[in-house]
Amino acid sequence: MSEDQQDESFLIAERRRKLDELRREGNPFPNDFRRDALAGDLHAKYGSLDEKALDEAAVQARMAGRIVAKRLMGKASFIVLQDPGGTIQVYVKSDQLARGNYDAFKAWDIGDIAAVEGVLFRTRTGELTVRARDVRLLVKSLRPLPEKYHGLADIETRYRQRYVDLIVNERSREVFVLRARLLSLFREMLDARGFMEVETPMMQTIPGGAIARPFVTHHHALDMDLYLRIAPELFLKRLVVGGFERVYEINRNFRNEGLSTQHNPEFTMLELYQAYADCDDIMALTEALVRGAAAKLLPSLQVTWQGEQYDLGPAFERATVEELILRYNPALEAGRLRDVEYLRSICAKLGVAVQAGDGAGRLQFAIYEKTAEARLRGPVFVTRHPTEVSPLARSNDDDPFVTDRFELIIGGRELANGFSELNDPEDQAQRFREQAAAKTAGDDEAMFYDADYVRALEYGLPPTGGLGIGIDRLVMFLTDSPSIRDVLLFPHMRREEV
Repeated sequence: MSEDQQDESFLIAERRRKLDELRREGNPFPNDFRRDALAGDLHAKYGSLDEKALDEAAVQARMAGRIVAKRLMGKASFIVLQDPGGTIQVYVKSDQLARGNYDAFKAWDIGDIAAVEGVLFRTRTGELTVRARDVRLLVKSLRPLPEKYHGLADIETRYRQRYVDLIVNERSREVFVLRARLLSLFREMLDARGFMEVETPMMQTIPGGAIARPFVTHHHALDMDLYLRIAPELFLKRLVVGGFERVYEINRNFRNEGLSTQHNPEFTMLELYQAYADCDDIMALTEALVRGAAAKLLPSLQVTWQGEQYDLGPAFERATVEELILRYNPALEAGRLRDVEYLRSICAKLGVAVQAGDGAGRLQFAIYEKTAEARLRGPVFVTRHPTEVSPLARSNDDDPFVTDRFELIIGGRELANGFSELNDPEDQAQRFREQAAAKTAGDDEAMFYDADYVRALEYGLPPTGGLGIGIDRLVMFLTDSPSIRDVLLFPHMRREEV
């Protein structure tokens, strides 16, 4: 056992001893206190009043929160209480409490949860403070907070013990407050545009809506395998067939893939579908959603992410996959970007792994991902993705080699994906067959054939545009967070060694 572990074990033992004393005196976890004020509200409403004005106002406050700082000074002491609104100082004086209460108060520890009743005043140093007339211990904390209230230095501990991270790191709290506000803003903006929020199954008999490896489970009563959804797309488009022409879902998706700073096995998406809209309409909507949310959440549309500046004010750039391949590979022959043998030779030079059956579209997109995507700063809409890698998108009427599809790239990362939806049932059935053949050939991420979805299309899907926005990655960008784990309350981790 390390010295730090020994010190912590001693502190925990001492706190348990205090808890045992409290148990002997009665219920150590009372639940009869109700507060009427939060720290942030008091600072906002009374923070500008001077000492005289505060005394005249005689503002009474009943507060509860965690003790995050404590300074004992004989017969008078200060503590700092933290609640959802922030922190506020509390002045505790022995002759203003009931007999014996001050001695009990002195034994409290940082991390304990306390209740305070008192009146606001301003100290000689000018700090807004509650002068306590009564204090109560509501919860005895058995584990000490990180030393000196400086926060958790170890990144892995912050992720594993998010509850401690949220107590001691104001920055972490701010990230998750912004995330919650972002989701509320998206709902507000979409509801105002006539969209309806819906819910679709998270366990599916066929995993569809994206190209990814699914998680599989087994339903014992039905004796059948089920898959955690990789996307809600096919169910949402079934609803458009049924007449709900503007739908959205803020959903959890699950993909049985690796972990990285950009990937977590479960993640949050905003996915929406709008009838009588195309790829261009959805790009305009995407831009409005991202810019509108940033305008409400941030002080400026000039956003800093990982040391680089991004301007969300001007219209987002648009460039095709082929244009970007040539931009970052100027030596390539523009006239041979759909020549399979030529593309194979380029992939070989770049060290890009290819499969025997890969066509020009898949090869072309592999070159784009290898040489261009990570170098894009943006915001930029990358358009006209090859049909071969877009099994659910509508082919372009003038150039069937590509689809009416886009990805929004900011900082070299995909934040959104959208397209004009494929609504030709026979074309969709053929693409499903091609995906099924790829799966049989060993592609674990290829799609299944979904006969019911084809049947739904046979009833008629109106011309429709669809969009998926990666909430986690967007929050990373808006909060200048380098890793997806920074914006997930409880990210997936390897099993902890105990």
